[in-house]
Amino acid sequence: MRIISGSLKGRRINPPTNLPVRPTTDLAKESLFNILNNHVDFENINALDLFSGTGSISLELISRGCISVTSVDMNFKCTDFIKKTALVFKVNNLHIIKTNVFNFLKFSTTTFDLIFADPPYDMQGINTIPEIIFEKNLLSENGLLIVEHSKDINFDTHNRLFEHRNYGKVNFSIFK
Repeated sequence: MRIISGSLKGRRINPPTNLPVRPTTDLAKESLFNILNNHVDFENINALDLFSGTGSISLELISRGCISVTSVDMNFKCTDFIKKTALVFKVNNLHIIKTNVFNFLKFSTTTFDLIFADPPYDMQGINTIPEIIFEKNLLSENGLLIVEHSKDINFDTHNRLFEHRNYGKVNFSIFK
């Protein structure tokens, strides 16, 4: 895995093999960020990375100049790896929280300009993530929510769905 663009461009992220993750592929990540480049001024936003795993998306957002990124994952090995990587990369605007994402969403009162959620594809409740975020007003007025999911999840009838993209086994549903 590598950082695609920005101040950390080309830096490699080498997670240990024992992390329980399914990282977003470099191809899918690059495609997603090509879309986001047309809609997001990275240097003026605060972002939230849910189910952050290796921290690849969080670090890509930091590299592109985000003011602040909050990275949430409930696995200690994942949050520990992200902390260590942030230290190596000398990143100081990445806030790492070890907790269950649904508990975080339940109690959060912070508004974000960009929210990325990459839950385990077989996790129950994926389809509730957009509703929770919109009901809690966690997304700023012009913000974007991106949910990465398998082909088995369909958000086509959601009234806030802006765009859906498919890259092989990776699907991105983008909400406004």
